[in-house]
Amino acid sequence: MPKKKQAKSSGTTTEQFKVYGHEALKKIKELIKEGNIRRIIIKDEKGKILMEIPMTFAVVGTVFAPVLAAIGALAAVLNKCTIEVERKK
Repeated sequence: MPKKKQAKSSGTTTEQFKVYGHEALKKIKELIKEGNIRRIIIKDEKGKILMEIPMTFAVVGTVFAPVLAAIGALAAVLNKCTIEVERKK
């Protein structure tokens, strides 16, 4: 079950979701559909950033497809990860 943690900064809100690797791609797709996201950061269990995705990049669907494939491959190798989402207020 994903865990959620929130923090606020000027102009944006940051949320963290702790998920198992196989849930990561599904969660990221859900977040993208929700909208108002500025950036997604995927971290390993130790907090090391593995991937950072600016959502201005994701606006173009055909360009974003390879990124989703990379996230899927990354999720297959990870046991647990943290998805950090930066949203516009």
